[in-house]
Amino acid sequence: MSQDDSMDVIIVGAGLSGCTAAYLLAQSGLEVLVIERGNFAGSKNMTGGRLYAHSLEKIIPGFAQQAPIERKVTREKISFMTVESAITLDYHSTTAQQAVQESYTVLRGPFDQWLMAKAEEAGAQFICGIRVEQLLVRDGKVCGVQADGDQLEAKVVILADGVNSLLGQQIGMVKPLQPQSVAVGVKELIELPSEAIEERFGVSGQDGAAWLFAGSPSNGLMGGGFLYTNKNSISLGLVCGLHHIDHSDKSIAQMLEDFKHHPSVAPLIKGGRLAEYSAHLVPEAGICMLPELVRDGVIIAGDAAGFCINAGYTIRGMDLAIASGQAAAEAVLAARKQNDYRKQGLVHYEALLNDSFVMKDLKLYKNLPGFLENPRIFNQYPKMVEGMMSDLFTVDGRPAEPLHKKMRRQCKRVGYWNLIKDAVKGVRSI
Repeated sequence: MSQDDSMDVIIVGAGLSGCTAAYLLAQSGLEVLVIERGNFAGSKNMTGGRLYAHSLEKIIPGFAQQAPIERKVTREKISFMTVESAITLDYHSTTAQQAVQESYTVLRGPFDQWLMAKAEEAGAQFICGIRVEQLLVRDGKVCGVQADGDQLEAKVVILADGVNSLLGQQIGMVKPLQPQSVAVGVKELIELPSEAIEERFGVSGQDGAAWLFAGSPSNGLMGGGFLYTNKNSISLGLVCGLHHIDHSDKSIAQMLEDFKHHPSVAPLIKGGRLAEYSAHLVPEAGICMLPELVRDGVIIAGDAAGFCINAGYTIRGMDLAIASGQAAAEAVLAARKQNDYRKQGLVHYEALLNDSFVMKDLKLYKNLPGFLENPRIFNQYPKMVEGMMSDLFTVDGRPAEPLHKKMRRQCKRVGYWNLIKDAVKGVRSI
């Protein structure tokens, strides 16, 4: 590579947002170079593993017929857990849905490599195993990158370099991460025969389950556990707010070990072989952590922009990443028509995001991160619900109590005023 190299677009990061943008831009005939720090696309990604299909379905109709998906999610479970018990809501449906309504479990290594191959087929170039050291700025405009000692120029740069965008921080577009804005995520990939997975989770064929846990997995702190079924493995892990870890009497590693040995989880992974362990930061603050998205010659997309939603009952990031990659590509194409790659020429990116579900959903859930800071949600409420269920199903020979008395006794553990306050705040946040 030499300083004379010049591209239409350089994309930093070969995750879902970067590969999506590369695919669409290359399809339109632009010269696109994607630089990925990992040894292959998806090598550094550790998302829990669920892809809501709608974003990619609109770009590559029928993608699930060719992409390396694991299972279609037909079973949804949410559990409140104490150290020794679990109360679970189980929803199972095999009703046929439109393609944009489906969701799938995926393993990011194979899936991101597939999407990278689609972009390569369209004409994009990829370089893996190279770190971008800094952005090149001339007359206030980003005009390329310095990577592995070489300077590579482009009309526009798309930063899709993940939750801790050091490049975005270097030019002041992204503020340094604050502990309250991110969580630490850890995950194990546990290999199991497909027959065991189908039997243990009540699914068949290519169907699968998605399961979220609140309470004891994160030691009663903000966060929770997750479990996704793959073809021949289980993705099992948890997240915990970074700013809460100092207040915990357990390390993240110990939380995961205790989660694995919980009486409701241990039988599900019994006999499994640990194939992979990973850890990563996860954006958690929603719209409150959004950076400056556009500047002269540069756009920020995906996790680098904080596009992630944890609604408690769903966790979304991949569909937002894909949609932001599409918006970035469309903004570059619009700028190309005007031959204007400064901020005023690229600002269409923000307009596209504002008109899409990305910003609308982020705005809808803007108060949710603050609500989830409430320690009662992950500590007292699981214990309250466990107490209610224990009272409901325990028969010990003593005279039975009216149901309302049993419920009131458990509600007092939290406090009626706290219940009212939390209910109002919870409804307003979603």
